[in-house]
Amino acid sequence: METLISTSYTPVGDILVIAIIGIFVILIRAAYIKPSKEFRLFKWILVVLTLAAYTNIVYHLALSNFDHIPAIVPYALRFLYHQCLFINLECYIFYIEYTMQLLPSEQKAFPLAGLFGLIGFGVIDILGTVFGFGFRITDDFRITSQVNLFLIEYLFFVGIALFMIVKFRDRVYKPIIGAFILTIAIALILMYIQGLFNQQSFTTSTFVFPALSVLYLLHSNPYDLEMGSLKLDSFESDLQHRIQAGKKFAILSILLHEFEAAGHKYPKEMRDIIRSYVEGYFNGAALFQITGGRMEMVVDLDLNPDYKERTKQILDVFHDHYNLYKYDYKIIIVRSEDGITNPDDYIALIQYVENRMPENQIKYVDEDILNKFSSHKYIVDELNDINEKQDLNDDRVLVYCQPVYNLRTGRYDTAEALMRLTLPQTGMVYPDRFIPIAEKHNCIHMLSLIILAKTCKQIRKMLNEGYVIKRISVNFSILDIREKEFSQNVQRIVNDCGIPMDKIAIEITESQNQKDFDAVKETFRQLKSSGITFYLDDFGTGYSNFERIMELPFDIIKFDRSLVMASRSDSKSETMVSYLAHMFTDMNYSVLYEGIEYEEDEKLCTQMYARYLQGYKYAKPIPIQELDKYFVKASHV
Repeated sequence: METLISTSYTPVGDILVIAIIGIFVILIRAAYIKPSKEFRLFKWILVVLTLAAYTNIVYHLALSNFDHIPAIVPYALRFLYHQCLFINLECYIFYIEYTMQLLPSEQKAFPLAGLFGLIGFGVIDILGTVFGFGFRITDDFRITSQVNLFLIEYLFFVGIALFMIVKFRDRVYKPIIGAFILTIAIALILMYIQGLFNQQSFTTSTFVFPALSVLYLLHSNPYDLEMGSLKLDSFESDLQHRIQAGKKFAILSILLHEFEAAGHKYPKEMRDIIRSYVEGYFNGAALFQITGGRMEMVVDLDLNPDYKERTKQILDVFHDHYNLYKYDYKIIIVRSEDGITNPDDYIALIQYVENRMPENQIKYVDEDILNKFSSHKYIVDELNDINEKQDLNDDRVLVYCQPVYNLRTGRYDTAEALMRLTLPQTGMVYPDRFIPIAEKHNCIHMLSLIILAKTCKQIRKMLNEGYVIKRISVNFSILDIREKEFSQNVQRIVNDCGIPMDKIAIEITESQNQKDFDAVKETFRQLKSSGITFYLDDFGTGYSNFERIMELPFDIIKFDRSLVMASRSDSKSETMVSYLAHMFTDMNYSVLYEGIEYEEDEKLCTQMYARYLQGYKYAKPIPIQELDKYFVKASHV
């Protein structure tokens, strides 16, 4: 094959490539793109393509001046041009590997094949020039080549890329796969058409097409066009990038509860205000919309040393608009901290502060809040660890018990198991602190099962030692009841400990939710026949539906301390509470009064049909191992 030097080439194609990549750079700088390893590789693809385009232009200039320059120059430039193009294709192979999330066992083969091809074809290209069967410029200024090595190498790399895309197509959204394949097909068609017309001007251009697809499909601009906001994953990525780079930043968090519902968005006047925050108040600020009502603005402190003054200006404007529109809000300002290295922790910190502040307040996160959050996070981490390990003997979970006085027998033969935590850094943690956290983070069920298991083991031990135990009750939340295998877990643990089922009672607080009521009803159906006793906890507080109580076969109704206190101070309350207790007693429920602290409490509740009494008058919560101080052995009965 022979052609005249430069007759089949004009620089328009390569100039176009340089221009397109310049536009890519402008778009990338204007958009926010997560700084992932895939994106870093994509930027290298653009660099190599730019180098290829410039090299091709210079190469053809060298050909035009072949008789005025050293002969090796065009050979070297041509070789460099081809290597740039195929290094570009090798980068695409790596990119596909990352995108397809190949397993470690799958990762090496394809890039290694591309590397061998890059080196092998490069060596063959050089040998072809040296020994005359490859690219060569004749004395009469003609280009000759017996083998089209470039086409073979091009098809080799494209073949690897297509094979990877097809083989692992199930790992990526199918329309994206189709778009990549069609892009490659268009590039091949253009190469073929160019060959028909004996042209070389648009070779580099065909390598830009996949880059265009990658930018649009995988790194496209995620901005909300009206407010300039980004989404949650971009927020996490942005924080991670700033943390890794050691940059100092501040986060301004705005929560408008009214717009938290799905599909809601800020009204136009609020969108205009927030956009002005980003555009006019800070240099280089980034805005993120986490949920419908939650916005986070991240400010680079190096670019905004006066951020406190600017923040005050924003808050003054926001306050003025609140007086106008009356949208309830919570605003939090937090500076980056060296001790916080995980983006999720900043999100958790903001939510922690939000949950503890009233509406229409502005809170600056100070050292005291950070210390409290650190303690909170430590508890969360420990609870998650307990939940993951699923060790029913976990030493961090303690069982305390409060003995219950049986008026009929005149002794302590029942008790309520209570949950405690003991953690290495904080020591004892009480339920009012950790139970809401455990429920929020879906750790409560594991804690409940641990308490049940440890309670059953202590019952087994005391029964072996001859103590009289009627039962010990264990509290379960509605979150426990929602677990599909709740009943099976309870039965398994009790049976594994080798104690009769009637030695365990389950305490449940009534729920207003119909779905939860159905779940409780099903739990009763599965466990009641086994002998387990059921307590209705906290009767007299919150929601009480007598129809539902009657529908569920409770054994014991626990009257809350608030009813005892009301009965002491008001004769009408005493009459009502006494009537209710009498009614339950007539229907074969046993009545247990909680919170008994004084003699007068005991006397009053005894008159109000009490069967069981529980409170500090009899015993404070004690470690379950000390329960033998209150219970008696059968030989002493």
